[in-house]
Amino acid sequence: MKITVVGSGFVGQTTAMRLLEKGLGEVCLIDIIEGKPQGIALDLRQAAPIEGYEPAIVGTNDYAETAGSDLVVITAGFPRQPGMSRMDLLAKNAEIVSSVVDAVVPGSPDAIIIVVSNPLDEMTFLAAERSGFPRQRVMGMAGVLDSARLRWFIAEELGVSPSVVEAMTLGSHGEQMVALPRHATVDGRPLPELVDAATLDRLFQRTRDAGAEIVGLLKTGSAYYAPSAAVVAMARAIALDTKETLPVCAWTTGQFGIADVYLGVPARLGREGVEDIVEIDLNDEELAQLRTAAEAIRSKCRDLAGL
Repeated sequence: MKITVVGSGFVGQTTAMRLLEKGLGEVCLIDIIEGKPQGIALDLRQAAPIEGYEPAIVGTNDYAETAGSDLVVITAGFPRQPGMSRMDLLAKNAEIVSSVVDAVVPGSPDAIIIVVSNPLDEMTFLAAERSGFPRQRVMGMAGVLDSARLRWFIAEELGVSPSVVEAMTLGSHGEQMVALPRHATVDGRPLPELVDAATLDRLFQRTRDAGAEIVGLLKTGSAYYAPSAAVVAMARAIALDTKETLPVCAWTTGQFGIADVYLGVPARLGREGVEDIVEIDLNDEELAQLRTAAEAIRSKCRDLAGL
């Protein structure tokens, strides 16, 4: 499998490293900054004899080298800066994502696209519209990341290994995130039996704010280790055709009573992209939260038309 990673910032370069270390395919790292992707690719090739992976990576500034990609991961974009409104970020990154899609699609007409750029839901919708690809071949990364963050916060709270924690978030990446306490377990025990409602609310709010918490600690820059791990979990399911169910930003067609909007839902991933949306059991309150998130995303996507 040929995998193109667009953007050689920290998320892009760490994604490239993880793809190589897991042996998921040949990697093409592309960026507009001359020399940067080439330097990162050379560094990663030199690590291969130590780490024991095949040095199957090229760095480039030329989209011609991305031709024939089976999977395209879009990490390029501006981070939100102090004083920048959401609409400012939307406008800036819409321009970037549009140009990336326009450049990569002609040479890779059968590719699957994973969008990482923010604001995520709108950028995923834009990439789908711009590419003209079937909706199941364009998806966004958020749910895997948010679910991992929630699992860690639960593990930290209870003093257990995150490996014994199961939890999933749906909805959007941010304030419209839908936490599912009924579906969270620790060593098989339901989470609501282990902590009180106030603790649940605190854990869920910290998960919603997790990215901002890291930005605040770093002072400059944002998270990349966990985001890149989340991207590669999705890439692995696609590359190896595992049919694994992961929470991703996917196009809905009536599931949970929601249609025609990109939304964080449990999806079965394989070589065709989003092969199925898995309708897990949700109660009335959870369904209402998910539908509210869907309408908020739908409204934001309309903003794209005004740009």
